[in-house]
Amino acid sequence: MTEPATPQPTPPTAEPAAAQAPATPDRPADAPPAPSQELRSALAAVRTEVGKAVVGQDAAVTSLLIALLCQGHVLLEGVPGVAKTLLVRTLAAALDLDTRRVQFTPDLMPGDVTGSLVYDARTAEFSFREGPVFTNLVLADEINRTPPKTQSSLLEAMEERQVSVDGTPRRLPDPFLVIATQNPVEYEGTYALPEAQLDRFLLKLVLPLPERDQEVEVLARHAAGFDPRDLAAAGVRPVADAAVLERARAEVAQVQVSREVLGYAVDVCRATRFSPSLSLGVSPRGATALLRTARAWAWLSGRSFVTPDDIKALAHPTLRHRVQLRAEAELEGVTAEGVLDTVLASVPVPR
Repeated sequence: MTEPATPQPTPPTAEPAAAQAPATPDRPADAPPAPSQELRSALAAVRTEVGKAVVGQDAAVTSLLIALLCQGHVLLEGVPGVAKTLLVRTLAAALDLDTRRVQFTPDLMPGDVTGSLVYDARTAEFSFREGPVFTNLVLADEINRTPPKTQSSLLEAMEERQVSVDGTPRRLPDPFLVIATQNPVEYEGTYALPEAQLDRFLLKLVLPLPERDQEVEVLARHAAGFDPRDLAAAGVRPVADAAVLERARAEVAQVQVSREVLGYAVDVCRATRFSPSLSLGVSPRGATALLRTARAWAWLSGRSFVTPDDIKALAHPTLRHRVQLRAEAELEGVTAEGVLDTVLASVPVPR
């Protein structure tokens, strides 16, 4: 059974008068002015450009933008053929960023990802040859098909944004985002990601199969000559760049969160630790991740402060991979999504 799509409410169409609004439990009295309309329009244009090539994955595009604003990484889960690779390539084209794809296989070595020292016979010296991780958007395709040693080679890159080879650290480009994919229907010959590595991903997105009308649109585009390998012919063009992302990240960092909303986020995460269906609840790192994504979503929605609804909207994609079901709960058909729904329904919302 296909999991529900990532919950992503529709942003308000008009700018709220945040500067004139009175203080509430959601909005601190000293909240900064509303986010820049110019920056938000640029990122809205990115969604439009991606829509020229990818149909029916608007929620995933928004979530990837949130990850870029938070400088976090994303785990994509979906059956083959739902445009995971095309989504990443098109996003990179719309943002004028470099991207590389790594197909993870059982024989892939850590040096194939991070790079390695190569002996140059002409100079009789070793030189460093950069691996595919030295780019802006790394698509780690089917990451669970490679052994843990190679999986862990991404950990330093994801956490420290650098690669150490022969004791020498080398900085990665900025922005830097790892987008790893998993196939949810074929587990033979795979290596499940350990909880410690799953926790390094800011978001886990589930890409659903398209609705009938969306699938008809996909076929209509192909019938009209659409070539997924030629994005320029599809009209995809750069509408933002790394400088826009940097400015937007600076504004997201100024989004205010009241003490009451902070408490609500903590209560949601703590409630997962006492759920009878879970053997592993959300850690403090997960709580800080929820705060980061909620701030980015509030900014994209045109607000300079976070509300409990922002916490609810990002709870599923931010927390679904940070909880672990008990074996008996899985046998009873309980899902992580269902547990999170129960938690969100049980935790009191600040008023």
